[in-house]
Amino acid sequence: MQRIVVDPAQITADQLTLTAEQQHYLQRVLRLKAGDRFLALDGQGNLWAAVLHADRPLATLENISQDRPPKTSLQTRITLTACIPKQGFDEVVRQVTELGVDEIVPILSDRTLPRPSTNKLQRWRRIATEAGEQCERLTVPLIREPLAWSSWLAQESQDSRLICVARQSVPSLLSVSLSYPFTTVEIAIGPEGGWTAAEVTEALNHGYQPVSLGRSILRAVTASVTAIGILQAGIEFATIKSSSDISL
Repeated sequence: MQRIVVDPAQITADQLTLTAEQQHYLQRVLRLKAGDRFLALDGQGNLWAAVLHADRPLATLENISQDRPPKTSLQTRITLTACIPKQGFDEVVRQVTELGVDEIVPILSDRTLPRPSTNKLQRWRRIATEAGEQCERLTVPLIREPLAWSSWLAQESQDSRLICVARQSVPSLLSVSLSYPFTTVEIAIGPEGGWTAAEVTEALNHGYQPVSLGRSILRAVTASVTAIGILQAGIEFATIKSSSDISL
């Protein structure tokens, strides 16, 4: 069944008021007619079965969140703090959303190009919503406004804060991810050309643990996607190992 993400403000009791864009998508793109059903989710974990009305921007809702199987996704909240590359951040947002990241913080570092426009932020949020719909997530990652690296470091700390560095003898991200459990974890990815020595030092002074993505030197876009994939896989394996008491 097709699904769309809606704003909670669109819902009143058991009625969903559709935007013009949503109406167009459902009726013109998906060719749904009055009486046809689709899924509506609010990006916060709630899911409804919706029935389209005739000639009105309305749908009747039935909450089915409680009827779904128990949540099987990981309980760790993952934040990606990624320096904005010259090109390709759209794909970073799309792919890490598919991989299950919970929060994305675009970072302005010493080697980052000028601050992106407000339109860019709106575009990234729209891409995250579309990717969440496509991969059937119940939640959509929060995308913050871009922040300077020093400003982000002053924010409230996660349980575990990791920073990916290259050409250093540090633990692999995979080995660290296998040390689960932790309830929140942040992974920081540097800009094209890498972090400056001062930025890494500043991160270490704020409690970050340096980790490696392997021997290869990855592009900034590739590094973000690779890091989230490794982190998710490691945490999931550690969870399975812990629950089933298997050995490596």
